[in-house]
Amino acid sequence: MNIKPLADRVLVKPAAAEEKTVSGIIIPDTAKEKPLRGEVIAVGKGTKDEEMVVKEGDNVLYGKYAGTEIEIEGVKHLIMRQSDILAILS
Repeated sequence: MNIKPLADRVLVKPAAAEEKTVSGIIIPDTAKEKPLRGEVIAVGKGTKDEEMVVKEGDNVLYGKYAGTEIEIEGVKHLIMRQSDILAILS
């Protein structure tokens, strides 16, 4: 399926949640925190007031409650506004 976000929206594939702590303790599924970073899969064209700064392939940080979760071909993604993205990781 090919998805093209509209206006200033961005499609992000969240990074996998951590399976273990630094000390080696395995984290059960019920205790895992939602990841706050991911990879940009697709971007919209922007609006006349806001040009798109992020591009496909960027690794980004976003807010804990940012975006709407959708499932594409069995994989969870988030669709959010560019303004919900806090930073681009280099």
